[in-house]
Formats: sequence, structure tokens, C-alpha cells
Amino acid sequence: MDVFAEFLAGIDDPFHRERTEEVLTWITDKYPNLKKEMKWNQPMFTDHGTYIIGFSVSKKHLAVAPESVTITHVEDDIVKAGYDYTKEIIRIPWKSSVDYTLLEKMIEFNIKDKANCTTLWRK
Repeated sequence: MDVFAEFLAGIDDPFHRERTEEVLTWITDKYPNLKKEMKWNQPMFTDHGTYIIGFSVSKKHLAVAPESVTITHVEDDIVKAGYDYTKEIIRIPWKSSVDYTLLEKMIEFNIKDKANCTTLWRK
């Protein structure tokens, strides 16, 4: 977790820190080809220079940012998981469990959908 160590150390609540580290470790282990990066003080994963998924932490939730196209693609799954969301982020409340199947679906979609993308963000 070296790339994310400073970010994680800055999370005051031990449970929030542990949960965030668990999610970042799960992605690192499941997708070893994705590059771990810190941009705009946020942990994110990229593939050949294009953004795949990123996270931020707030008092009430772990925010997942997979890009709006991806949120639209998995909207039904987000609703089934019981998560609140906007056009750009999905909020996983600290008291809720992490739906790893949903994370996997978003990551897989972005890896395939952005296979030929040459920019960080979709155009």
C-alpha cells in the first residue's frame, strides 16, 4: 500500500482507515495490472494512463468515483446495493458492507470500455 500509505495514515477514524485500506487492497490484489496513483489527494487506479476508479473519504461514507458513464451502466446494481449516488459518485456508508461484486462490475466495465482511451478521462 506504499502509494496510499500517507493518505491512509491521514484518516483519523480507525474503522474508516481499515475499511478504506481493505477496499484499496482488494483492488490491488484482484487487478495487479492497474496502476495505483494519488492525484488531487485521492487514491485512484489507472490503466495505460486512463482513469478506472477513484475514492475519497468523508465523515459519513466512502465515496467511489468510477465516472458518470459507469454509474449509468451499473445504476440498477447501485440501487440494489442500497447506496446513495449522484451523477459522479457512489456513497458507501461506513455502516454498510462493501458490495465487491458492484466494484468488480464497475472496474471491469471501465477496463473494457476504455481499452482504447488515450486520455485520463473519457471525452
